[in-house]
Amino acid sequence: MTRPIASLSLDLDNAWSYLKTRGDTAWETMPSYFGIVVPRFLAINRDLGLPLTVFIVGADAEIPHNIPWLKDIAASGCEIGNHSFHHEPWLHLYSRDETETEIARAEDAIHAATGVRPRGFRGPGFSVSEQVLETLAARGYGYDASTFPTVIGPLARLYYFMKAPLSSAERKTRNRLFGRISDGFRSLKPYRWALRTSELVEIPVTTMPLTRTPFHLSYLHYLAGYSETLAKAYFRMAIALCKWRGVEPSFLLHPLDYMGKGEFPGLDFFPAMNQTAEKKLAFARWALATLSKHFEVVTMQQHANLVSATQLPAADVGSLRQAA
Repeated sequence: MTRPIASLSLDLDNAWSYLKTRGDTAWETMPSYFGIVVPRFLAINRDLGLPLTVFIVGADAEIPHNIPWLKDIAASGCEIGNHSFHHEPWLHLYSRDETETEIARAEDAIHAATGVRPRGFRGPGFSVSEQVLETLAARGYGYDASTFPTVIGPLARLYYFMKAPLSSAERKTRNRLFGRISDGFRSLKPYRWALRTSELVEIPVTTMPLTRTPFHLSYLHYLAGYSETLAKAYFRMAIALCKWRGVEPSFLLHPLDYMGKGEFPGLDFFPAMNQTAEKKLAFARWALATLSKHFEVVTMQQHANLVSATQLPAADVGSLRQAA
C-alpha cells in the first residue's frame, strides 16, 4: 500500500448491554435497536466505499429477531469479530473455565447466525486478562483489540458512576470500566503479547499521540455537542499527530454514534444523545470521509495481517496479572 493504513471497527453493543452495565434492570428484556442502527452504518460505509469490522455480542446472535440484521452485516462484506457472549466489562474477573466458555459460546452463536466464525476479539468495556489472551490464542484467533491506552479512563468511569444507579457491589465489578491511568502508557502501535506457549497480536484502540486522549467517534460527537468546529479541529489534530508519530490508527465506532435524541428511550444518559440523529449522521459521514482521505482504510484482520509481517515488539502479560 502506498498510503498509511487505518483500521475501522464498530462494537455492536446493543441497547440491553448499555442498560446492563449501568445497572438498569430493564436490560433483562433484551431490548434492541438493530433495526435503527444497522441500516444506517452499513449505508454510510457503502456510500463511502469503506471496509468495516463489526464485533458482535454472542447473546444477540441467539435472539431470532436480531439474526436478519446480523446476516445483513455479514452479507455486506464486513469482517465479523467476537465481542464476548454476555458483554460484561468485568470479563477480567472470570475464572479460566468461565472465560473459555464465554468466548467459545459467543463464537458458536455468531457463527450460527452469520455463517462466519470470528478470528478477532475485543473485550467488553476494553476488559482484558491473561486468560482471555491465552484462550484466544488456543482457539486460533489472529488478534485481540481490547486495549485502550488513554489516561482519562478513571474520569470517564467517575462520570459514568455519577449517572448510573449502581450498588457498591456493582461498582466494584465495574472498577476497571474504561481502564486505569496506567493503561494510558501502553503502546499506541500494534505489538505481540508474549504468552506461555504462543503469541497474539494486539491492535490498540488508538488515542491521541502525546496527550493520550480519545478520538473515537463517540468522543468526537461529545465534543461536537459543544462545538462542531472544535470537534473537527481536534480530529484533524489527531490525524496529523498519528501521521507525525507513525501511528496507523484503529478508529472505533459504536451504535449510538448513529442514533439521536428521543430515538430510544432509556439511553438519554449517554453522552451526545441530546443531539439529533441527522446531526450525528452527518458528522459521522464527515469523520469517516476525512479518515479515508488520509489513510487506506482496512479491516482489523487486514491490519493484523499487515503488521504481522513486520517485527513487532513483545509485551509481557505480567502487567495484566499484577493489575487483575
